[in-house]
Amino acid sequence: MAAIHSSSLKRIGDMKPSGNYDPKPMKSASQADHMRSVTRLAVKIAEEMTSLFPAMKVNRDLLIAGCLCHDIGKVWEFDPENVRRWRAEPRKTGKPSLRHPGYGIHICLTMGLPEEVAHMAAAHSGEGELLIRSLENTILHWADYTFWMVVDAGGQLDDEDAWLEGELAARSGRPAP
Repeated sequence: MAAIHSSSLKRIGDMKPSGNYDPKPMKSASQADHMRSVTRLAVKIAEEMTSLFPAMKVNRDLLIAGCLCHDIGKVWEFDPENVRRWRAEPRKTGKPSLRHPGYGIHICLTMGLPEEVAHMAAAHSGEGELLIRSLENTILHWADYTFWMVVDAGGQLDDEDAWLEGELAARSGRPAP
């Protein structure tokens, strides 16, 4: 809840159902569906790998917590007010000023979540290429990338992107940029 309250969004379902704020959204699923699906994929990966390699120890609770929180920072990156600001003046603070992994660290640590969960929010994406990912974060990383690659290959990204310009502007009563 704290993440949503730090944005102009009212609920997770108001976020664009996309990997980042600028590509095409999914046709029918929500951001919450993405987080749940990535969690289920990650658990299945962990089950498969630990059945093959019994010495491999995956902290299932940490994996689930990290997967459910991995995109917690999207409330910043996908906030329509922020996106409009960044589009209007990209050189002022950047475009975006922070990607969701960076803001995810802030939310996780501010809310007192374990460092391991903050690590998963911080490094599940491309930013994680700059450090060593934990085992749980490595599983999350590949589950997340697999999700988006399969969605795209399966033709589940919308041809139109009415998220910011139309749909949310209409919902909020504000004119589209």
